[in-house]
Amino acid sequence: MAPLLLVYSLLFFLLPRSLAVPAPELAALMAMKSSLDPEGRVLTSWALGADPCDGGSFEGVACDGMGRVTNVSLQGKGLTGRLPAAVGGLRSLTGLYLHFNGLSGEIPKEIGELSSLSDLYLNVNNLSGEIPPEIGNLSNLQVLQLCYNKLEGSLPTQLGSMKKLSVLAFQYNQLAGAIPATLGDLENLTRLDMSFNNLFGSIPTRLADVPLLEFLDIRNNSLSGNVSPALKRLNAGFRYENNYGLCGNGFPDLEICGSPDLINPNRPEAFGPKNHSTKDIPESAKVPSNCSEARCSNPSKSPQASLVVGVIGTIVALTVIGLFAFSAYRRRKQKIGSTFDTSDSRLSTDQVKEVYRRSASPLINLEYSSGWDPLAKGGTGFSQEVFESFMFNLEDVERATHCFSETNLLGKSNFSATYKGILRDGSVVAVKCIAKTSCRTDEAEFLKGLKLLTSLKHTNLVRLRGFCCSKGRGECFLIYEFVANGNLLQYLDVNKGSDKVLEWSTRVSIINGIAEGIKYIHANKGKKPAIVHQNICAEKVLIDHWNNPLLSDSGLHKLLADDIVFSTLKASAAMGYLAPEYTTTGRFTEKSDVYAFGKLVLQIIIGKRNITPGMWQGAENCKFEDFMDPNLEGNFSEREAAKLVAIALRCIQESPFCRPSMENVVQELSRLS
Repeated sequence: MAPLLLVYSLLFFLLPRSLAVPAPELAALMAMKSSLDPEGRVLTSWALGADPCDGGSFEGVACDGMGRVTNVSLQGKGLTGRLPAAVGGLRSLTGLYLHFNGLSGEIPKEIGELSSLSDLYLNVNNLSGEIPPEIGNLSNLQVLQLCYNKLEGSLPTQLGSMKKLSVLAFQYNQLAGAIPATLGDLENLTRLDMSFNNLFGSIPTRLADVPLLEFLDIRNNSLSGNVSPALKRLNAGFRYENNYGLCGNGFPDLEICGSPDLINPNRPEAFGPKNHSTKDIPESAKVPSNCSEARCSNPSKSPQASLVVGVIGTIVALTVIGLFAFSAYRRRKQKIGSTFDTSDSRLSTDQVKEVYRRSASPLINLEYSSGWDPLAKGGTGFSQEVFESFMFNLEDVERATHCFSETNLLGKSNFSATYKGILRDGSVVAVKCIAKTSCRTDEAEFLKGLKLLTSLKHTNLVRLRGFCCSKGRGECFLIYEFVANGNLLQYLDVNKGSDKVLEWSTRVSIINGIAEGIKYIHANKGKKPAIVHQNICAEKVLIDHWNNPLLSDSGLHKLLADDIVFSTLKASAAMGYLAPEYTTTGRFTEKSDVYAFGKLVLQIIIGKRNITPGMWQGAENCKFEDFMDPNLEGNFSEREAAKLVAIALRCIQESPFCRPSMENVVQELSRLS
């Protein structure tokens, strides 16, 4: 990247001197364009001869009055490259917003050179590697969002140097090691989320004493030891579930510690600096030894008694270990999905700080009571007729899927697994298994979601056959009609001559069917309320034997926890289905569904997942040779294609007020021929 940066710097001096931005910054921006957008399909406005500070040439770039780049906002743009070392050249940058993209690779250490940076949003990408310790040099940083990536290694102790930090989010990565005790030095920290990682050891006592801390989430790690009573002040803002080694007094879901001085020698623990010289190992709470208890070894006992006690102790220990191992195996086997917290990312970058100030914990509680059984008799809220017609028992589900055999597994997501099955009547179904921790926490709301699913009946929606909730397994099963020909994504980017190439008439029919399905869910008819799909994309459009489109997952968000719904949007956002207003409002509307539909129409016509700038221009100017799928070999109606493109372009207008309703879209499509 350094040679490329040098080339751009040299080219800058050959340009007209009317540009206000300094040469190193322009060179850094152009190097970022090459790295963030390697295919050159997103940052088309970033041109070497243009001025980044003129307010329009460089999309997402803002400058101060002296012509220095202070903000780069490219969230949800579908970027697929890497964050380059050249980013360190933007020395006046205060905000870097690259969340909700598909970026990969490591976070460059040069990011630590951005001394003015106050907001760093890299969440919801595919970043990997370790968090560079140089990030601790960002002394002005207030918000650090790294959640929903693939980051590994331990949390650097240098994080404790960022004294102005108020929000720190690492959830849903692959981080390991202990929690650095230096995080207790962050006096302005209000929110810390480290859930769904592989962290071990104890919770540093110093962390509990952070004065402004309102929310601490450490769920789904391997933490152990005594929880400081000081954390009780956080009330619902302290989330600690699924750390089976934790204990503490006064916490409803934790066992009371038998002795805070004892630790399990077989469990990995954090180390203090007095015991180890390695500076990268985070400090933890002191764990003094104490052998004055009766259960500790006593050399005065006779050898025979020691032998008997030793044998008995060994048997008991092996039994306990066996039970724990079996319990852990059962948990892994039964747990299909996981609960993810993305409430931070649901908000726009200019709203997030205000929300943190207003609310100690905007998250919902995702744990049901131990007696979770939403379909128990007398409490379902269903009429007897509806209940009996949709209810399956666990035996039916297990028989249909051959006890969830791997050979019947159709696919897995972050919150569910789907299996192919055959019911007793011989019909083929798809069984979606959802862990209770991924469902709405309130059983009444959960049931309302189920009732909504049963009310959706349309020829262009995947048909729900029934449902089953298992108290013992802690799972809910949705039984859908099996759709044989896969999803629409499999019909894009196919080679010439493939049996996946769709004829023109089939493409038009699919577009019409998708529109009809969306129009139906948007309508308020009878007992079915109007709903927004929220996640329309090629993957959610299934194709049946007759090449009819069936919209899947309609209404499913009413059943799932809000942060689970949000986590499923990552892939859709990376492919450009997310309406631009979402990044500022954090809300879904019918018009955001319309936007996604417009993207789908263009993909179906062009036959590609990713639409290049040349294809865009060809579509806008009706130059069919520049954008029509060559697999059609010219066998399409130019009149129909022109009308479809016009409809699609109206649907993807920047302003939601300029987009048509789905009812209007269906009317326009009916006049196509």
